[in-house]
Amino acid sequence: MYEAVRAHPEGQSTVARLVKRAADYGYEGVVVRNHSGTRADYDADAIADEYGIDVVRGVEIRADDPQQASGAVGNYRSTETIVALEGGTNALNRFAVEQPKVDVLAGPMAGSGDVNHVLAKAAVENGVRIEFDLSGVLRASGGRRVRAIQSLRKLEEIVDYYDAPYVVSADPYSHLELRAPRELQAVGEEIGLSRAFVEEGLAEWGRLAERNRRVQSESFIEPGVERGRYEEES
Repeated sequence: MYEAVRAHPEGQSTVARLVKRAADYGYEGVVVRNHSGTRADYDADAIADEYGIDVVRGVEIRADDPQQASGAVGNYRSTETIVALEGGTNALNRFAVEQPKVDVLAGPMAGSGDVNHVLAKAAVENGVRIEFDLSGVLRASGGRRVRAIQSLRKLEEIVDYYDAPYVVSADPYSHLELRAPRELQAVGEEIGLSRAFVEEGLAEWGRLAERNRRVQSESFIEPGVERGRYEEES
């Protein structure tokens, strides 16, 4: 199982500190998914060797509209192992699930965003994972927490009905916000997500990383030359 984290300078902890805590909690890997304007400076291979778990380079694109998002996806697709797009509006949610070059639609239910049957079917067709963000359940309170739980329950019904691909994350901004897989499974059970559902969502980050590394390796021809199409593998 993997967790997707935000490291310094976006978060409060360095990549190394997050990875150390994740290793202590029994994770097999960590995806570093800082937003594109707050990239972390780190040696993924060195940190992975030191703590014995996988460290995956990723990015989460924040854009004002689909046109801006399209350019950013093109820029990062060839350099990052995992490319996520921050949702939260219907326009960006729809754009994300219609783009095979996007791996994850992050935070789809935030802001004014929503996921319906049309978006779920597009996610299936294009292999875009929809994120179940547990941060609102873990770190919000009152009405915000209630709305977060309601949104996740609604999202689970749609994802389950259409068998749409998904990932799960607590979206930690520091090592102190990391939670062990068993803790996230317990939280999931409290709000109606089975332990198996949460486990699959955490494991999906690792499967994505493995697939994308293979695709990127196979697309490499020689320095500066790659095959032009990024494809979802079956």
